[in-house]
Amino acid sequence: MKLTIIGGGGFRVPQVFEAVSADHAPVRIDELSLYDVSESRLQTIGAILAGLAREKRHVPTITLTTDLEEALRGADFVFSAVRIGGTRGRILDEKTALDLGVLGQETVGPGGLAYALRTVPFMTRLAETIRDVAPDAWVINFTNPAGIVTEAMQRVLGDRVVGICDTPIGLIRRAATAVSGAPDSIAFDYVGLNHLGWLRSMTTGGEDLLPRLLESDRALERIEEARLMGFDWVRALGALPNEYLYYYYFTREATERIRSASSTRGEFLDRQQSAFYEAPGDDPLATWLNARHERESSYMAESRPADEERLESDVDGGGYHEVALDLMAALATGRSSTMILNVRNNALVPQLPEDAVVEVGCVVDGDGVHPWPIAPVSGEMLGLMTQVKSAERLIISAVHEESREQAWRAFAAHPLVDSVGVARSLLDRYRENFPEIGALLP
Repeated sequence: MKLTIIGGGGFRVPQVFEAVSADHAPVRIDELSLYDVSESRLQTIGAILAGLAREKRHVPTITLTTDLEEALRGADFVFSAVRIGGTRGRILDEKTALDLGVLGQETVGPGGLAYALRTVPFMTRLAETIRDVAPDAWVINFTNPAGIVTEAMQRVLGDRVVGICDTPIGLIRRAATAVSGAPDSIAFDYVGLNHLGWLRSMTTGGEDLLPRLLESDRALERIEEARLMGFDWVRALGALPNEYLYYYYFTREATERIRSASSTRGEFLDRQQSAFYEAPGDDPLATWLNARHERESSYMAESRPADEERLESDVDGGGYHEVALDLMAALATGRSSTMILNVRNNALVPQLPEDAVVEVGCVVDGDGVHPWPIAPVSGEMLGLMTQVKSAERLIISAVHEESREQAWRAFAAHPLVDSVGVARSLLDRYRENFPEIGALLP
């Protein structure tokens, strides 16, 4: 079986290699093909994989290539994990918004919409190439903003494109462990969009355990999302929100913390990754391990007091690579698995378009991905989902129609942009900062 990674020179690729070559891996990969536009980044990652391979018994054949069709030919699965514009593009995404007084974050708000304007054209062309070269492959999308990108790719490849994120399943594992100690025995109700969702029930033996969890300070102390947003707020909601909802519920606080920090997250990653790729040292594996630890421990630092470190359980969601491997194994072997995925709505949330991508619980087996029914969505949850989805779909339309007006509407429609005038300024500055956006929306 062949797995192709688009963005094969990416920093997190060694984690995928570790997952597929582990002794307990649920499915075996014969060939791992890494594609990237940067030969030097491919060689650096290749050296790390060679170091990791010395400790593994089940190592797939590894190929490195800058030829997209060669990478895709014969692929059974395709992981897409690219960053169009690199980390320096992320810096501009974040700082352009901050300079105009609104939240500057990679995937949430105007920074995410700008990122999508750069990314959707490439990902659409990638989907078309996959359709032509590897039409039977399953595409597992990590590329952010994952909900927008998955929806755009599905317009070419249909339901064989699935978006994944590790934050929802991490939330559910922490919550289930806190209240029952047995996460695998819990049925749950989770609904939302990528980086915007809520855990609304956890059921075992016919009993919903979530109310018991919400009542207990001791249990909530073990839930990173509850600590971020406050026990009183999650109790008022009657649900546990995805950690990215911090940016919606505490927009002023998040914006001020990002603005007052010594550097944005994009600037931190740009310095770290530039240093890593430019000088991986005599032992690239050790350098990468140190950089990975620093990266994970500083994740969403703007949402925590300066002296508060993440708990070990905060990062114990398995990682996106583990989620992807579980998904791939279920599709390849037919062994049923339960997970949260970004999939076509198909009336799960009747108020959203049929072809909108939503993030919900699914059962995956050899016949494909099967979302399960969810409880009705209403009130402020539905309102926020509807408003954000409207902005996402306007951005996709702006790319396909090369329409500056649609893009302006998208920025104005987003709940984190508080003025039509600011929306126009955001679009104008992103067009100035990124030649590819300026060319797309002349």
